[in-house]
Formats: sequence, C-alpha cells, structure tokens
Amino acid sequence: MLKNYFKIAWRNIVRHKAYSIINISGLSVGIASCLLIFVVLRFELSFNKYNSNFKDIYHLVTKQTAEDGINFNPGVSVPALDALRIDFPQVKFAALTSSYGSQMTVPTGSDNAAADKKFIESIGVFFMEPQFFDIFQTKWLNGTKDVLSQPNMVVITKAIATKYFGDWNTAIGKTIKMDNTLTLRVAGVVEDSPNNSDIPLKLMVSYITWKQTGNTYNYNTDWGSISSNHQIFLQLPDNLSPQKFEGQLVGFTKKNLTDKQRSLREHLAQPLGAMHFDTKIGNTLGDHSTSKATINTLTFIAVLIILMASINFINLSTAQSVGRSKEVGIRKVLGSSRKQLVSQVIGETTMVIMFSVILAMVIAKIALPYLKNISSVPDDISLLNTDTVIFLFCTMLAVILLSGIYPALVISGFKPVAALKNKITAASIGGIPLRRALVVAQFAIAQLLIIGTIVAVNQMNFVNEADLGFNKNAVLVIPGYTDSISLSKMQSFKQQILQNPDVKSMSFASDAPSSDNNWGSNFYFNNSMKDINFTTFLKFADGDYFKTYGLKFVAGKEYDSNDTARQVVVNETFIHKLGIQKAEDAIGKTVKLGGGKRWLPITGVVKDFKTNSLRDAVKPIYIMTQKQYESQVAVKIQTKNLSKTTKDIQKLWESTYPEYAYNGYFLDENIARFYRQENQMALVYKIFSAIAIFISCLGLYGLVSFMAVQRTKEVGVRKVLGASVFSIVLLFSKEFMILIAISFVIAMPAAWYMMSGWLQNFAYRIPLTAGVFVLAIVSSIVIAWLTVGYKAVRAALVNPVKSLRSE
Repeated sequence: MLKNYFKIAWRNIVRHKAYSIINISGLSVGIASCLLIFVVLRFELSFNKYNSNFKDIYHLVTKQTAEDGINFNPGVSVPALDALRIDFPQVKFAALTSSYGSQMTVPTGSDNAAADKKFIESIGVFFMEPQFFDIFQTKWLNGTKDVLSQPNMVVITKAIATKYFGDWNTAIGKTIKMDNTLTLRVAGVVEDSPNNSDIPLKLMVSYITWKQTGNTYNYNTDWGSISSNHQIFLQLPDNLSPQKFEGQLVGFTKKNLTDKQRSLREHLAQPLGAMHFDTKIGNTLGDHSTSKATINTLTFIAVLIILMASINFINLSTAQSVGRSKEVGIRKVLGSSRKQLVSQVIGETTMVIMFSVILAMVIAKIALPYLKNISSVPDDISLLNTDTVIFLFCTMLAVILLSGIYPALVISGFKPVAALKNKITAASIGGIPLRRALVVAQFAIAQLLIIGTIVAVNQMNFVNEADLGFNKNAVLVIPGYTDSISLSKMQSFKQQILQNPDVKSMSFASDAPSSDNNWGSNFYFNNSMKDINFTTFLKFADGDYFKTYGLKFVAGKEYDSNDTARQVVVNETFIHKLGIQKAEDAIGKTVKLGGGKRWLPITGVVKDFKTNSLRDAVKPIYIMTQKQYESQVAVKIQTKNLSKTTKDIQKLWESTYPEYAYNGYFLDENIARFYRQENQMALVYKIFSAIAIFISCLGLYGLVSFMAVQRTKEVGVRKVLGASVFSIVLLFSKEFMILIAISFVIAMPAAWYMMSGWLQNFAYRIPLTAGVFVLAIVSSIVIAWLTVGYKAVRAALVNPVKSLRSE
C-alpha cells in the first residue's frame, strides 16, 4: 500500500508540473535560506563554548557612573589584579594585555634590516600570565605554561610558527623582535585557537615582560587609570556563585578606591558565554561581536521565510484539491478510510518536500562561499554536520506538518456523492477565507522585510554620506612606532613627504579624528582643583593635525608643535559641558589632566566632529601634542594622482624605516569598517526581502493560474457580453489588491516597531517617515500587478468561443 501511495504521489507531481515546480521552487529556496541562517547562528552561538568549563569562567569588567551617564569598559586597572588575589584566594585569576597592530620581525641573520621577515599582527598579540592556561583549555605542542613566568619569552600558535619559520617543529629557541623594541625567545608552541573564540591567540608574551617595558606599552599602576587593553578573566569555584561574588566585589571596589574618585565605579563579572553578545561592553580582543538583537532578527527572518514557503504549499494544494474530487470520491466508494486518504496526501507532501530539501542543499552549497558577505563566518565553515542534519530533519518534519495537515484534512473530507457528481468547487470546500488569510500573512511578511530593507539601506546611506566634521577623503594613514630611532627620523621623513607636489599636508598623531580610541581622563579646569564631573577624551597630535583633516576652528587657533604639551585645543562639546556658550570665552582658560602636573592654556576650539562611529554621540575632546604617543602618520593627498603618490610615499617609508613594514590604508575605507555589521544586516534585509518577494510571487502566480482555469467559462461569457481586457484583468487582480492593502495595515506597525529599535543603535539616524511605508506598499502592489497581470492578460485574450466550448 505504501508503495502504491508513493506511485500515485509521483504521478500527481508529474501530471501537475507547473504546480509542482512552484511548490518545489518555493520550498527549496525557503529551506536553503533557513539552512544558511542556521549555519550562521550555530557559529555565532558556539563562541567560547569549546572550553568545557566555560560556564564557570567570567570576564571582569568595569562599570563607571558619572553625571554624564553610564559607560562600561572591558578593562580593569592594573593594580586590581594583585588585590583580587589577596581578597579572593579561592578564585583563579588571569590577566592579559593586548597589543594591536604590532610588528613581529623574524631576523634572517643579515645586517640589512630590510631583508628581515616582517609581519603585522592586527589582533592576537597579548602580554599574558601563565595562569591564563589554568582557566582556558589549550593544547600544548611544545613547552609548558611555566615559560611565561620568565621575562622576554613568547609562546606562539602552530599557524604563526609555520608562517614565521616554515616548520612549527623548528620554532623553539628562535628569536622574534616585537615592534623593534623587544627581543623575544620562542619558548612554546600551542594549537591554534578555534574560529569561535573571542580571544584569538597568536603570540603570547610573558606578562612580566610588559611590566618591565614601562611606558612603551603603557604599563600604569594607577588605580584611577583603566585601559580596555588590560583585561582580567577568572574561574569561580563550585561553592561561590556569581551573584555572591559580585556582591563581594562591591566591598572590594570601595576598599581600594579613594574618595576623590571622579565617578562611582563598580566591577562586574560578565559570563564568558555572554562576552560575544554584550555590545554595550564591546569585544576588544577579537575581530567581531554579534548582538543578541542580530541573532533574534536572523531567527525571526528564518521562521518567516519557511512560513511563507509553507503558505504557498497550503494555498496551491487546497486549490488543486478541486481537481482531485472525483479521485477522492471513487476511493471513498471503494472503501478508503479518511485516515488512508490523509496518509496518501501526507505521503505526496513528504515526497515534494524531500525533493525540495535535496534541491535546498544544492542551493545552500552553491551559496555557502558568499555567506561571509552577510556574516563573519570563517571561509572553511562546514555546511553538513550532525547539527545541520538534525536541523534539516526537524525542518522537513515541521514543513510536512505545516504544509500537509490542512490540505489532507480538506481532501479527505469530501463527500463521495458530491465528489462523483463534480459538485466540489473552490467555494464549496470552505478554503477561500483561509487562502485569503494566508495570502495576507504572506504579503505582510514580504512587506515587513521590504520596509526593513528600505530603512536599513537609507540609514546606511546616511551613515556613509554623513558629514563627519572633518575631511576623510584621500587621507593616507600609516601606523608607525615611537621608539627612539623612529622618533629621531620623524621630522626628516615629514620634510621629504612635503616635497612631493601632490601632498597637501602631513601630520603625526595618536589616531584619526574618528577612530576606536576611547582614551579618557578626569581633568581640572581654570586653575580650580575641583574635579570636573565628566570625562574628557584624549588625542595627541602635532600642529598640522587640524589642517590635514580639515578641522574647523570656531574660535582661536591651533597650538604650536612641540615635543611635549604646552597648549591644548578642545571641541565645542567640551566647552558646552562646562557651561561655556561662546567659544571665544574659552580661549585662554587653563586645563590640567588628572595625572598631569602642568596647567595648559586653551588656544582654540574646533567645531564638533564625529569622534567615534555614528552609533555614539560626540564626546568632549582634548587635543594636545605629546611626541611619544604620535605614532600614526596621516598624509593628505591630491586626488588626481592618488595611486602614484601612494606608491611614492610607500617607497619613501620603506627607505626611511627599513626595519618596519609598510601598512598604510585610506581613512575613508577604515571608517567604513566601523559599520561592517550594520552593512551586513542591510544586505541581509535586501537578500531575504528579495526571497520573500520571489516566494510570494510564486504563490500568487499559482493561485491566479488556478483561478484562470476555474473561471474559464465565466471569462468567456463576460467577453461575449462586451467585457474589455482591462475589466477581465481587474476581475482577477482586484481581490489581491485588497488583500495586499490589508497585509500592509498588519505589517506597518510591526515594521515600525522593529526598525525603530534597530535605529536606536545609532546616535545619528534617519527619521521613520511616511514615505518609507508608502514606497513599501507601492512596491508590493506593482510586484503583485506584474505577477497577476501576465496570467490575467493571457486569460482575457483567449477566444471566448474556445472558452465556452471547453469542459
């Protein structure tokens, strides 16, 4: 009997090729989309779980509350480490300090520095305590963690050892120079960090080495100083809950901070499992983090897409059931039970969905290499594994139940007499209200995604074209170094660069106007020793910084270039938060940083510029010169000879600094990376709204095709009585237009709520205007007209004589 069911199912699929193609196409695209989203979600949700004890591991973070709001820092002050070990001896602690963009030089034994192999490591370089490996599980290929208790030792991963030395087995005992400042001996090799780690280990320098470098890598034992580079991880014992530990941290914080502390500071224990998703704190160690909102959005889209595909199947299956009424009637007369008929329909549904799943796997396999464009998955991510097989099975089961149950109940419920007399019609099966509801649901989903696409694209266009308050175009940025040799060459290098006629200006600075830098400090104003109640954020730059980036002065002028700070420039936000309304009134006032010794006069106030990304409001900025921190080179270039000038600058860099690798980039490209995740989300909306439209159009086309067959004689009679082609087309389309309007009413508030929440991530954002929603409804109507119109016009053009003769 089972064999017979599948034979009949196959015949029905072949007999109704058009409907089968529509169903299989819609389901396969929907299932493939869900499969790819599942691959992304599985990767993101697996972060840091490779540690079997990850539930007991926590990341210590700092919460700071001031009058200007609350902010979180993933870093902890350096002296807190030893104090924590004294107060909590039962807890395992481990500290690390990041060094971003460090150059690693592998000497070749030649006297020529240019011949040495040089590698720039943007992330993954840490000064690390050996205790780190008591908390985090790592496989040692050579050496032990104890080597990190000695100065000038480095442990490297297998991939780094292979990259630097060719064969990782020969790495032990070799020498690596870090930033041409530290000479390190390779004392251990560990297995590579997994892709789903928020702590991507590459090179681990002993923590004691950092302590001995002093200011070179900003070793600071002041309790008041917090850097996101210095982070502490811990593992709690079984008898100490995180809630109890955080409660004890309150007393620890009060005990070690002075009354003069500018802000109320708290230490919090962030679960390792939450580290990847907590965007308010940020992941400064790895190369990306993903918000829970993004995870929820992707899950929501996957559910919507599979629902749309199932809706198509239900609509077309119930519509087709009219044509199978005689078959059902004969089966019932011959003794088939309702259970047997349900089983037959479910069997047909299963076969269609099995074909769809196979085709979906092919589509997903083809699309997999492009997945990295909408997410941060690794290139070698696997499509098929135990989890995805289970997911596909569960999805197939869910779709069978969603798509097959209702059509099976409808078909098995036909009355034999009515079926054999051919009295079963689309109206008599009672499915019209449901089909209308399903069409409304389908187009509501499509319009939700269309509105999301319009908003996301407009917001990202706004972000990419926004006035940042400075000139980001044609500015070549070269990360440099501030060791004594490099500092001695700065002025000579600058003079040679400025001799190039295509170079407009050049500056040395700690960072660009918009960057990830959040180096903040408390300060005193106008010779008063009263602590100001907000943090000022620091930038160090020479006097040409303002000209190079096109910063505009609203009062005063730039300071003179010196090796050390003698004057400062601030921004408008800085003076406004001090209660100074006129910029001219700030000129000549003095300021002093919390750890500084000298009062410095304000020589100028610059117009506000975007200090970080557009997610953040403008911060109060304090700019001064300090040669030892001005490691970044910025060159403003004429756009007409951009490529040639860039090559000339690179050659000059390589000849001036042969001991350093050239690592230049253009500022506008770097700023675009701020919004990688948002741009990816905008692309997600584009892709899945297109898929939603595709599935909706398939279903609409199928329903109109069915209607055209069912109403063949009606169309013939109308034409004989004088109906125009337009009126016939309107007959087929007006019902769908009404349904689309209803779907818009449903989709509009849901889309407004969803996209308003997404826009809250930006301090600077577009308004949600009526135009966005009008564009969405007009787009839906046009798409529906195009879909319905083709089939409706064909039906309207059929010769009425032929229509009236057809049975």
